[in-house]
Amino acid sequence: MTVLIIGGSGFLGTELVRQATVAGHETAATFASRPGRASGVVWHQLDVRDPARVARVIADVAPSAVVNASSGNSDWAVTADGAVRVALAAVEQGCRLVHVSSDAVFSGARIRYDETCLPDPVTPYGAAKAAAETAVRLLAPDAAVARTSLIIGHGRSGHERMVRALAAGTRNGVLFTDDIRCPVHVEDLAAALWEVVLSDVAGVFHLAGPDALSRHDLGVLIARREGLGGVRLPAGRRADSCLPGALDVRLDSRATRQRLRTRLRGAREFLGGDGCADSGAAAANH
Repeated sequence: MTVLIIGGSGFLGTELVRQATVAGHETAATFASRPGRASGVVWHQLDVRDPARVARVIADVAPSAVVNASSGNSDWAVTADGAVRVALAAVEQGCRLVHVSSDAVFSGARIRYDETCLPDPVTPYGAAKAAAETAVRLLAPDAAVARTSLIIGHGRSGHERMVRALAAGTRNGVLFTDDIRCPVHVEDLAAALWEVVLSDVAGVFHLAGPDALSRHDLGVLIARREGLGGVRLPAGRRADSCLPGALDVRLDSRATRQRLRTRLRGAREFLGGDGCADSGAAAANH
């Protein structure tokens, strides 16, 4: 099986690449500025704003499956339009497509969101992600759209780096006590995504952990794992700030979990809250 990972040099992309090579897949991946370090991978520089380049890379690789794990944040040309170009090229080549989306497509008005809920974004990033989802599902009806939440793991995620910087006093800011999400471990997420890729099932999947935590509570768990339990992390309320965005968004992943063998651990488990180590996704055949 030949797989192409769009955004393979990113945090999630790196783990997707690692698991693909371990599973013995012929693996190609794209990068925007610097290729990843994984060996045995064919790397392609790709700007998803360039439709001709997107089409050429996918045609040259001729993959069985494409996983779009790229992230342009609120840059519409990358996050929304880029996803459209990837979907068009994948359909042209007859590839299986799995598109990674985000809980940012929701406003938080109803708090708990299952796979049947329609997007109602309140930020530019959420709007771009919602537009990408709609385009992918219309252009590639056989594709899977996988929404996820805060991705954590091995100390390398943005949130983990921020907690260390706040604890060390090298960064200003606060961790919000009213901004609630359902964190997922990057290994679990990647394993679940590969299971979705191989399932050939279309539609929307929710891949998030079962624990709903504020960013501050998550920070406390990270600090304890890092041996910084005695450090008081700065706390604040997003509702009191001028930052836009949803407050409480909890992806309900129960329906998806019933369809997968991969176990999506909660943050209290993978950060050591119950004595378990921050490693080891549940096994999935990929």
